[in-house]
Amino acid sequence: MNWNLTPPADQQRFAPEEVYAAGLAQHHIANTAYPIAHVKTMRPYKVLRCDMETVARQAWADVGRLGLYVHVPFCESRCAYCEYTVLDPRLNHRVEDAYFDLLAREFELYGRALDTSAKTLIGFDIGGGTPAFASLANLARVVDEARRRFCFKPELTISIETTPRIAALDPDKIRGVRRLGIERISMGVQTIQPDLLKALERAGSTADLNVKAAENIRAAGFGKFNVDLMYGFAHQSLRSWEATLKHAIGLGPEYITLYRMRYKGTRIAPQAAQVTLEAVNELSALASQMLRAAGYHANPGKNTYSKIPGDVGTSDYLTERVIHGAPYLGLGLGAQSLSRVTLSYNAGAADKSLWLYQAKVQAGKLPLQDLYYLSREAAMGKMISVSFYFGEINLASFQNKFGWRLEEAFPSEVEFVLRRGLMEYTPTTLRLTPDGAKFYNGVIALFYAGAVKEHLLGLVQDASTERALPRPDRERAGERVYV
Repeated sequence: MNWNLTPPADQQRFAPEEVYAAGLAQHHIANTAYPIAHVKTMRPYKVLRCDMETVARQAWADVGRLGLYVHVPFCESRCAYCEYTVLDPRLNHRVEDAYFDLLAREFELYGRALDTSAKTLIGFDIGGGTPAFASLANLARVVDEARRRFCFKPELTISIETTPRIAALDPDKIRGVRRLGIERISMGVQTIQPDLLKALERAGSTADLNVKAAENIRAAGFGKFNVDLMYGFAHQSLRSWEATLKHAIGLGPEYITLYRMRYKGTRIAPQAAQVTLEAVNELSALASQMLRAAGYHANPGKNTYSKIPGDVGTSDYLTERVIHGAPYLGLGLGAQSLSRVTLSYNAGAADKSLWLYQAKVQAGKLPLQDLYYLSREAAMGKMISVSFYFGEINLASFQNKFGWRLEEAFPSEVEFVLRRGLMEYTPTTLRLTPDGAKFYNGVIALFYAGAVKEHLLGLVQDASTERALPRPDRERAGERVYV
């Protein structure tokens, strides 16, 4: 299946200086989450609902190797910073078994539609939500379905996520998870700042609990242990962040991943305006300094630090996506999938409700909510955005995927980042410099498709207009003014 035609909006070219400045001004939006404002920027690519299954089958026909992501939308509580598809926790036990029945049915539907028995998994993540919240029996069903429906590449590592509370209080489950053949586990510590934990509605996460959880993870036999931390919150002090980093290092994981707070789609979205880029960079610099001193390493801009030489630290699933732009199939409520030429979202991605996903699966239909048939330009924006998880773009992978050298596709943008000292060449990549890592929100925006760049520039212009309005006019324009 060939690339879609490029609409006029994505053929637009903008001055790199302006796009870079817009990315910095909208630094809470310009990041690895792509596309931005997809209802508007991706509209030309949207496939009619009556054609979605046909297009999906065609798009996946020539994909032989892919990643698999299975979404488990259950958590003990929904944290205030969460942007993901999670069901109301009051429904958890009532619908868990039924949800895994639906997952098994979705495996079957894709097995028939795409002939998945002829496809090889090169990565497999079970995410959420909190997948470790589910029963061992249900997690076993997911692993068994994957093994039955797909071929596995040799030595494939399956990765799963847990909370400290589950890992600390239910060691039998953690041992059971390891016995399923899952070798990598990621635990969300996020922060140990007590007042921040309370504000984020993250109950039951204490330093003592984290230590016990790490002990149980090691006792279960996990040799690939990652700890997730978050930074960029309003009212997060350097001192508390230093304490969180010191605590995470003391847990002794192989990997520590730093997630900058993204705000969009969360209950604390209005707080984004309180967090400056300068404050974020201070937190990031402290983390880099402390982690490197403790033996963890990452090139500039990379958010996962690894203690193991030669091990990038991320799951097989994410590693293949970041380096090679590998296709991936997402199963479950609201899951995202990317073939070579399509991007799609399962039902539930918009309303975080189970009913439409359930109705589609029970009717024997692929549970697609939206599917976009991409142009080469749109697909390039997606691949490069994800590449910035590692702070670099793999040049050979880009050329293999798109048939263009990066410098041919983005001549003025590459010239700009090199001239400004924001990126530099390595033998295999174009990589952020230490200075570029500080301003990666501006750098990443340079490689977005034209419509997304136009949207970012429009946001900056709207913000400037709003600031220029007299106070009464701001109120009429819809801004509530507090006195």
